[in-house]
Amino acid sequence: MLTKLISFANFGLHCEKITVEIGTVYGEKPHMFIVGLGDTAVRESEQRVKMALRSGGLRFPTGKVITVNLAPANLRKAGPRYDLAIALGLLIVNGSLIIPEEALADMAFLGELALDGSLRHITGVLPATIACREHGISTIVVPSVNAPEAALVPGMNVIGADSITDLVEILRGERSPDIIAPPACSPSNFLGIDFADVRGQDHAKRALEIAAAGGHNVLLSGAPGAGKTLLARAFSGILPPLTHEESIEVTQIYSIANLLPEDLPLVQKRPFRLVHHTASGVSIVGGGQIPGPGEISLAHKGVLFLDELAEFPSQVLEVLRQPLEDRQITITRAHGSVTFPADFIMIAAMNPPQFSASTAQKIQRHISAPLLDRIDLTIDVQPVPIVDLQKAPRIDMETSAQILERVLKARILQAERYKDLPISTNKEMNVKHIDTL
Repeated sequence: MLTKLISFANFGLHCEKITVEIGTVYGEKPHMFIVGLGDTAVRESEQRVKMALRSGGLRFPTGKVITVNLAPANLRKAGPRYDLAIALGLLIVNGSLIIPEEALADMAFLGELALDGSLRHITGVLPATIACREHGISTIVVPSVNAPEAALVPGMNVIGADSITDLVEILRGERSPDIIAPPACSPSNFLGIDFADVRGQDHAKRALEIAAAGGHNVLLSGAPGAGKTLLARAFSGILPPLTHEESIEVTQIYSIANLLPEDLPLVQKRPFRLVHHTASGVSIVGGGQIPGPGEISLAHKGVLFLDELAEFPSQVLEVLRQPLEDRQITITRAHGSVTFPADFIMIAAMNPPQFSASTAQKIQRHISAPLLDRIDLTIDVQPVPIVDLQKAPRIDMETSAQILERVLKARILQAERYKDLPISTNKEMNVKHIDTL
């Protein structure tokens, strides 16, 4: 007997449709084969599925040779996300579960099975659900813990289950599935550092306001203790809130990276990623056998903060040149290439160079001219005198909310200015756009 179920594999934010084909024949040596270029976690699915079905009181096919094919076979598959589809397929071929073929063709299944039959959290559910809708599939079945994430996609019927036993009861019609409502999307209050808490630095604050309005990259140069890191952390509080479309895009990245909190299925705050100078190039741009997002993609629509810029190895800094220009990163491996978005504001901080021949050469070796060309604003951050720090705070200190109001007005003006162009902020302008305006 042969049956087919649908699942999806993540390749960046793009998902490929995977057909899980399960066939059985009688044989002298019963065995289960999983083919289709799967990794170790995929091949180990056999043991998880066997134990999960038996723990749930469900029958595993016996006395048969079972072949599980993950098609197309030329695409590499990774992870335990196919456990659920394989388990249901085995129940169908042995007659324990009856689902019409036309119903199966309109459903996708994603989930990892624990040995006790429960369904565990998996990554990449949001991009997979979006891919379902694009392929005309109306129903997706996922672990209950992932159901709110899948419900973010409008028009999709989401079925969440706690275990394989619960899901079988739902598919048999013995009980109704729980109604999965999209998570509430309310504007989040900024709980970070407020600009009103930063003493002095009026010049730097004004420059950062301009950077937030136009989306410009910034270099903060100043002596240790001048407040560069404090200003960088406060910068997120004067950036416009994420739009719903931006939230969905950022959430997809964090879902793939397994950084999405289970209780917060939608990212609503602009990311702030602080990168240490010991970070490798792969950790910054992304990579792996099946490429995952790096820091520049995790900072998408937010802030990438590079502290102690001059301490970064030059080869690490050079990998930033292309994504700063293209606002995306393409990672190529032997089995194909994956593209992740990387539209971020870079804030770098460094101590001012001591102008001797040796230190000047060191700076030039570490920070190339093409990289410096991609930094729009350089801010000289002077230490605040101790007497000013000891004074009572001024009552007229502007809060981040007040500065944000001006930033939002500037963004509205830019949107009107560029309404006929494929850009939205000043940092995206090139010579052609300037000539057009």
